Amino acid sequence: MMTKNVGSIDRILRIVIGALLIVGALMGYGWWMWIGVVPLLTGLFSTCPLYSIIGMNTCQK
Repeated sequence: MMTKNVGSIDRILRIVIGALLIVGALMGYGWWMWIGVVPLLTGLFSTCPLYSIIGMNTCQK
């Protein structure tokens, strides 16, 4: 299991941006908008593989 490394504000922004991109894809604004799945999932699971690689953590201690 991956360690949580996405804080609350970061998490909310990822979920909102991801959801908006997916809605745009569903409305036909471009297939590339499906990239919104990535921030949506990282926000929902509160973990970001890229943050793990670079050693970043936005969670409060």
